Amino acid sequence: MKIVEVCVENGKRVGAEWLAQAECVHRQLRPHLPGDYKEKMWRVLEGARMALAIEQDAVAGLAVYRWHENTAEGIKFYVDDLVTDETRRSSGIGHALIEYLEEVARKLGASGIVLDSNTHRTQAHKFYFREGFVIPAFNFKKTFP
Repeated sequence: MKIVEVCVENGKRVGAEWLAQAECVHRQLRPHLPGDYKEKMWRVLEGARMALAIEQDAVAGLAVYRWHENTAEGIKFYVDDLVTDETRRSSGIGHALIEYLEEVARKLGASGIVLDSNTHRTQAHKFYFREGFVIPAFNFKKTFP
């Protein structure tokens, strides 16, 4: 397995050849993504990065992540999306992505990784607990009409 980065760096699209292959795996987590997936993701990747786990020349999993500095945590390293292809779950791909994200976060000076997981995703929660994640706070959301 190898990890490949997809991002916009110095105004250039890096890893563009992989983005189309990531779509079917990404939609397993985010089926509501628009039909113009590639254009949507290039907009997202103006402020974020995508790490792809590649096995046998296919996308087996992915993570979309970003970081910023704030007053509460210093460097906050946040994972927007983390998903392993449903046919390859429990094969170490998620673990490999977490290890990769930890390495990137440490190099940036972050003290940890933060992510949100919807309450109904109980299998994902079991994975996160095994990976050493804890629930330190509630996340509050107000939706606009």
